[in-house]
Amino acid sequence: MRLGIHVMAFTVPGGTPAIAPELAKIGRAAEAAGVTHLSVMDHYFQMDQWHPATDPMLEAYTTLGFLAAHTSTIRLGVLVTGVSYRHPGLLAKIVSTLDVLSEGRGELGIGAAWYEREHRGLGVPFPPVVERFERLEETLRICRQMWDPDNEGPFEGRYYQLAETICRPLPLSGPPVLIGGGGERRTLRLVAQYADACNLFPSTPAELGRKLDVLRAHCDDVGRDYSTIQKTLAAAEVPTDVDAFATEMADYARLGFDTVMVAPPGDAPAEWIERVGTPVAARLAELG
Repeated sequence: MRLGIHVMAFTVPGGTPAIAPELAKIGRAAEAAGVTHLSVMDHYFQMDQWHPATDPMLEAYTTLGFLAAHTSTIRLGVLVTGVSYRHPGLLAKIVSTLDVLSEGRGELGIGAAWYEREHRGLGVPFPPVVERFERLEETLRICRQMWDPDNEGPFEGRYYQLAETICRPLPLSGPPVLIGGGGERRTLRLVAQYADACNLFPSTPAELGRKLDVLRAHCDDVGRDYSTIQKTLAAAEVPTDVDAFATEMADYARLGFDTVMVAPPGDAPAEWIERVGTPVAARLAELG
């Protein structure tokens, strides 16, 4: 099992001037620790169920571009991009640019979006949930077409119409597509049909095992090999006891989860990665 680092907070000592140096330290510390994935949120306000909305929050893809310049091996993605924030043709170009400039380490993590306060606050349209999922499916199709060197023609959808789907330079790695969320009727079906990976929210092994059974059934329905989908898990809490965390994750590893995403404390993330993330990554690797 592999360890991913998910940066959710930017309340570092020293305030705004200290954010960029701390991010560079996070990148270096994560690679030194053996972390395989580094992600940020796609929010413009901090999530108000966790911290004040006025806490510092960075735009996701600008942040990943910065991290690309301060890392060399770790994979970079957003966990996860809100489908409503960027036109899909522009999103495909943004992710492709990240992939090219990181030399093939970019990923597209995407979901149906949910933070209504942020949309209303910034004047971004917030369609009903059914429409957001329909837009998500069209976005996935557009991204695949934008990254297909043999199809630069038009795209005609219900919500999006593109006269040309040119994306040059083409991305180097695909890029891999991850869909976040565990909705059984729509989200996991989209995973089976379009994604290379899924990310499920914290729950019990029994419940997440049931979610994977649903995903397997969707794969059967669309003729997809279930084993080709990477299964990732968002950790419920920041680990403090390495042995206890490894024991807990062993149950998920047996279900087929191969990566767990952990959010380090916002006040000293790089130091936490060096001190705790390093032994956690080593112990998870032992789980196979």
